[in-house]
Amino acid sequence: MSVTVIDHPLIQHKLTLMRDRTTGPKDFRELLEEIAMLMAYEVTRTIALEDIQVQGPLGPCDGKTISGKKLGVVPILRAGLGMVGGILRLVPNAKVGHIGLYRDETTLQPVEYYCKLPEDLAERDLFLLDPMLATGGSAAAAVEFLKKRGARSKNIKFLCLLCSPKGIEVLQQSDPEVDIYTASIDQALNDRGYILPGLGDAGDRLFGTM
Repeated sequence: MSVTVIDHPLIQHKLTLMRDRTTGPKDFRELLEEIAMLMAYEVTRTIALEDIQVQGPLGPCDGKTISGKKLGVVPILRAGLGMVGGILRLVPNAKVGHIGLYRDETTLQPVEYYCKLPEDLAERDLFLLDPMLATGGSAAAAVEFLKKRGARSKNIKFLCLLCSPKGIEVLQQSDPEVDIYTASIDQALNDRGYILPGLGDAGDRLFGTM
């Protein structure tokens, strides 16, 4: 497993705005979508290409086209939904699945309530999306759901805005082949399992709920 911190200046600037407690749901949603799109540039850097020739206005032209596996985007509900739009701007033909999990407030363990995925998972490179990798339990559970339905660990990439050292450790122990892409590794977790300093509850801030 590799952990890549994407430190592009635009991402870091937008992330700081998201951390600001005065940023409202509208701006928070827009910033999350923009960061997801910027992160997707880095995550898709290793996509395989093949040579192709097209007929241009002035004659034939050699070029490149994406080859190999198709892409799938799988947000972990509900906060992961905020990252989908930005990625689909770059790869509009990607199929989108959904995994619904919530964290039990007492045990901090993930509980599944919904799962709907493309049938051809084994044929796709998958981007698993969640703004926060906190305790790591939801991410590890989501990876297992994907694998049980045919996905391969080496084809799964986990994208998040923030992660904690604990979350990285848990996901690494659960499946060392899943690569993590993040904009920041924050300091720690509090006693409720929230990332510190973090940005609060991403789902609540995204949808304006409490």
